[in-house]
Amino acid sequence: MSTKELLINGERLWNSLMEMGKIGATEKGGCNRLALTELDKQARDLFCQWCEAAGCTISVDKMGNIFARREGLDSSLGAVCTGSHLDTQPTGGKFDGVFGVLSGVEILRTLHEGNIQTRAPIEISVWTNEEGSRFQPAMQGSGVYVGRFDLEEEWAKKDVNGYTVKQALEDIGYLGTEEIGSRHIQAFFEAHIEQGPILEDEDKQIGVVRLGQGIRWYNVTVTGRESHAGSTPMHLRADALAAASNIIAQVENIAHAHKPNGLGTTGFMQVYPNSRNTIPGTVTFSVDLRNPDPAVLASMDRMLNEYCEKMAAERDVDVDVDHFWYFEPVEFAASENVKIAAQKLGYSHMDIFAGAGHDACYMADIVPSGMVFTPCKDGISHNEIEFTTPEQCEAGCNVLLHAMLEVAEVVDSKTIKN
Repeated sequence: MSTKELLINGERLWNSLMEMGKIGATEKGGCNRLALTELDKQARDLFCQWCEAAGCTISVDKMGNIFARREGLDSSLGAVCTGSHLDTQPTGGKFDGVFGVLSGVEILRTLHEGNIQTRAPIEISVWTNEEGSRFQPAMQGSGVYVGRFDLEEEWAKKDVNGYTVKQALEDIGYLGTEEIGSRHIQAFFEAHIEQGPILEDEDKQIGVVRLGQGIRWYNVTVTGRESHAGSTPMHLRADALAAASNIIAQVENIAHAHKPNGLGTTGFMQVYPNSRNTIPGTVTFSVDLRNPDPAVLASMDRMLNEYCEKMAAERDVDVDVDHFWYFEPVEFAASENVKIAAQKLGYSHMDIFAGAGHDACYMADIVPSGMVFTPCKDGISHNEIEFTTPEQCEAGCNVLLHAMLEVAEVVDSKTIKN
């Protein structure tokens, strides 16, 4: 048969997803598998076991990023890579990130059992701490790999219990020795559930991702003065929470002012002293602003900072805005490979942009990259009820396979077995 007829085993892919989903399984059917925990180790170990069984060699770099390599006919060529992450949110689903990793595993298995030779090597990667839940920032492993972040600085980042990234890597046995960024890669692809409702609403099987969302993350600290709730007149208060509440409401206003793609979220807050009858003295909270247009995102940033200055003056509080992470919008140079694969296989498809950050967004800094989106039910993600069907997973993995083969090149299609 021709390479056009080469398809992955959808049932095997689904079974792998379900088996991986048992690691850190939650009562509601999702996963709690935070980065660099014992559960993350178990998931990593299973990935390595599966890849070695498919004839691959395993390497781990100093940030704990894992690379499973299948040699090509010409090993001097840059590898054609795919991958994603195995860590989840505390109340995450079975598919976010994991679908991309296990699609890569299924591609390895398909090529291995068919004795299919590619000219360029194939590599599957597992990137460390994509979610940014236990350690910040998100997409930490791929960010270090491409040079966005400094290795030593990221090693020193701590979780809420004071454990550093480097300690955690050592504890689970994934503090590798390979130098950061030393692999020879010519292209990177990532399959992922959409994490939004557009493909489902448009009744499309595949999203061809053209742009990656721009993201600005902030930690905002409002410092007022705690005092007694029953004996302090309203006009003499410096209520940190009241000021913070106004800022949080303004985050939503900023998003609405930058339609159609402006987004604004506060998802984390700490109140001190957090007592019922004490006026709050200090409030720390997160702000997440997103837009695929860098100029629009810059405008949103200005509005936030100006409003924080206004609140500080009006309410007699200090407002510190720590803009600790900026992820600029990205264009995916290998998106045409994804479109060609979807067309060749007869899947309905549409152009789309990525509303969330992904490892492929950082890989686009150094090599042509592309993303394959598949629908997810009701657009729900970062939630235990996150779901996509076996058929949707199979379609996405098939498109990923053929997008990669467009670049890696099958040497002799006669080696493909029925």
